[in-house]
Amino acid sequence: MNIQHKLIAKTTFVLTLVLLSGCASLPNSALDKIDNRNIEVALTRHNTIPVVFENGLGGRKEYWKDVLPEISKDSSTFAYNRPGYGKSDPVSTPRDGSHIVDELRTLLRAKGLNPPYILVGHSLGGLYMQLFARRYPGEVSALVLVDSTHPQQFDGEGALEKQSFFVRGLLWVLVTGAAQEELDLLPQTGNQVLSLPTFSGQPVFVLSASKPLEVKSRVADDANEKRKDIARLYPGSTQIWVDSGHVIPLEKPEAVISAIREALLFSRSAR
Repeated sequence: MNIQHKLIAKTTFVLTLVLLSGCASLPNSALDKIDNRNIEVALTRHNTIPVVFENGLGGRKEYWKDVLPEISKDSSTFAYNRPGYGKSDPVSTPRDGSHIVDELRTLLRAKGLNPPYILVGHSLGGLYMQLFARRYPGEVSALVLVDSTHPQQFDGEGALEKQSFFVRGLLWVLVTGAAQEELDLLPQTGNQVLSLPTFSGQPVFVLSASKPLEVKSRVADDANEKRKDIARLYPGSTQIWVDSGHVIPLEKPEAVISAIREALLFSRSAR
C-alpha cells in the first residue's frame, strides 16, 4: 500500500470514528450560558483535583467518550467544546493559544473548578495544554499529552505547502470556521509555547502514536521526529508509545485512562 492509499485509509477510519463519537453523550453534558454566550460542557464533580480535557483541531468533547466516563466515576472531570464548535457560540477574539487558554481558565473558574488541574490534551489540544502549563505552572498538577501537536509542527518538512495535494485538499474541505482560524494561528501558538520556560517539577506523560512510524517519506519522517521530540521539551517526562494511529482517545482509550490514573495517584499523594 503506498503512502497516498495509507492516508486515504487512515482518514476514512478517523472520519468514521468522529461520526460515531458524535452519537455518544458524555456524563452530565449540558449547554450552559456563561458571560452571555452558550458553551457546551460536561462536568462531573468529586472531591478531587479536576481533570480537564482539551480537544484536537476540529474535535468535539465526544472524542473522550471512552475515557471521560471511566475517569469521572471517582474524579472531577471537565470537557467542553471550544467557541465555534458544536453548539458553543463563536467569539470574535483571535483563535490563538493565548486567547484559548485564558478563555478555558476563566471558564473553569466560572464553573467553580479551582486549581491545581490535571491537564489532558489531544493533538492541537495538547499544544494548548502545553501553553496553559507553561503560562500558569502553579495551577497545574500534571500534564498528559496525547499525540500532541509539536510547537514547531509546521516548520521544515511539516510546512503545509509541502503536504500532498490530497492532504491539503482534505484540510480545505474538512477544516472550516473556528478550526480554520485555529489552524491559521498554529505557528503563533507554537511560538507562544516556546517563548516560555518549560513546565517542570510535576509529572508529564507523553503518549505517542506508534503506527505513524510505519509510514516513510520526508514529510512523515519529519512528523515522527517531532513526535519523538515532544518528550525532549519536557525533561523528566514519561514517553509512552501506544500501538495506535493519531486518534488515541478513540483507538486506545485504555492508554489515556492509565496515564490519567497515574497522574491522579501522584497528585493525591502530593497533597
